[in-house]
Amino acid sequence: MILMDSDVMIDLLREYSNATAWFDTIDKNEIMALPGFVVMELIQGCRNKIELEKLQRDLAMYKTVWLEPDECVKALDIFSQNYLNHNAGLIDVLVGMTGVSLGVPLHTFNVKHYHFIPGLTTIKPYAKT
Repeated sequence: MILMDSDVMIDLLREYSNATAWFDTIDKNEIMALPGFVVMELIQGCRNKIELEKLQRDLAMYKTVWLEPDECVKALDIFSQNYLNHNAGLIDVLVGMTGVSLGVPLHTFNVKHYHFIPGLTTIKPYAKT
């Protein structure tokens, strides 16, 4: 499973050449997934109904994954321990914990948002220019 953060998904939606080249190299049998919280962030970026409908069509090919309730409890603990000293973002902790709970790396360029989450591996999937 390839789990993507919002920054990577935005690059794909905008058809950024390095992102699409990376995407084209992925085995088509690989499950492409987005944390539900990332989907919500992407929806939040829509300015009107037309953009929302286009986004929903574009995201239809991706699996949406969610944290189980016990993982939310762990996310709360990590958030409370790191909010003040690492400026932890609420959504970032939930997205990162989704990767931990699934046992898969998170594909992101926002590595600094996740460095304090135990057990999370991050991958920068392509070069940014």
